[in-house]
Amino acid sequence: MLNSATASSNVSAVFAFGDSTVDSGNNNRFNTLFRGDHLPYGRDFPTHLPTGRFSNGKIATDYLAQILGIKDHLPAYLEPRVTDGDLLTGVSFASGGSGLDPNTVALARVLDLSTQLGLFEEALQRIRKAVGDEKANDVIQNSLFVISIGTNDMLYNAYLLPVRMIRYGSISGYQDFLLQNLHAFIQRLYGAGARRILVAGLPPIGCLPVQVTISSIIPSRHWLQRMCNVQQNTDSQAYNKKLQSHVHLLQSELNGAKVVYFDTYTPILDMVTSPAKYGFAQTLQGCCGTGLLEMGPVCNVLDLTCPDPSKFLFWDAVHLTDAGNYVLAQSGRQTVLPYLTS
Repeated sequence: MLNSATASSNVSAVFAFGDSTVDSGNNNRFNTLFRGDHLPYGRDFPTHLPTGRFSNGKIATDYLAQILGIKDHLPAYLEPRVTDGDLLTGVSFASGGSGLDPNTVALARVLDLSTQLGLFEEALQRIRKAVGDEKANDVIQNSLFVISIGTNDMLYNAYLLPVRMIRYGSISGYQDFLLQNLHAFIQRLYGAGARRILVAGLPPIGCLPVQVTISSIIPSRHWLQRMCNVQQNTDSQAYNKKLQSHVHLLQSELNGAKVVYFDTYTPILDMVTSPAKYGFAQTLQGCCGTGLLEMGPVCNVLDLTCPDPSKFLFWDAVHLTDAGNYVLAQSGRQTVLPYLTS
């Protein structure tokens, strides 16, 4: 049900680009390991069926569309049932496993941001054909464009297989490379008509259950203890600080646009460190299977899942539960939507 104080907002549609945090099921069409189109994914979605979302239920962009009074969930563009009418209120072009580094995308065999932008341009042609240029321009000008990407680049190329560090010299140098690519994509998105752009920062990567697990088995003074990896969280904060500088620069460069940084780090870290405040009992392991490493194909119907996912922040070893995504979207409602909808 749509119920929102922001329901009278002047945002006509939501279009999402990025990785699994905002992929509503585009990867269902691809031969990739990065798919969530099988149970227990989707078990708490309104249909109780897997949709390709990497959660037990809704993801943050579903809740954003709901908060804005647009629709109850944001479908995947490549979902065959998506109609021209659906396009008028927005879809997701995002692809789980994607990143800003071509190496990340090649590893995952998914859609990079350029391909996602190409799909948006294809969708725009469909919209123009359906309602005419004037109405199409109006829809795009009043749409919210959400970008959420970068976590996979850090997970795979900075931490798991850090060969990229040889080329870029340091994590900081690698982050500069990622952010240059993101900056260029936002400029291209603006060129395609986007005027309200929300750019999500990195989460506290060191608190993702998979990173907590890997950190706990590396001999150190915290050996076998489940706790956030402080250095990886520091890296996420450093990236986010640089991202904010890029956003300020883009805001001044792109005439007539609103470009805003969405801080996901703070609310997620707060959920990790103050679980009771949000009704969570477990915030450092996922609900699926052991909750230590499972995600994608390894989180499947053979796994035992926790009886009440609403008590867990993470659904699998990387992705938030429906409950976690709801809190994240509510944070966005308070921090960035007032500016974007004014």
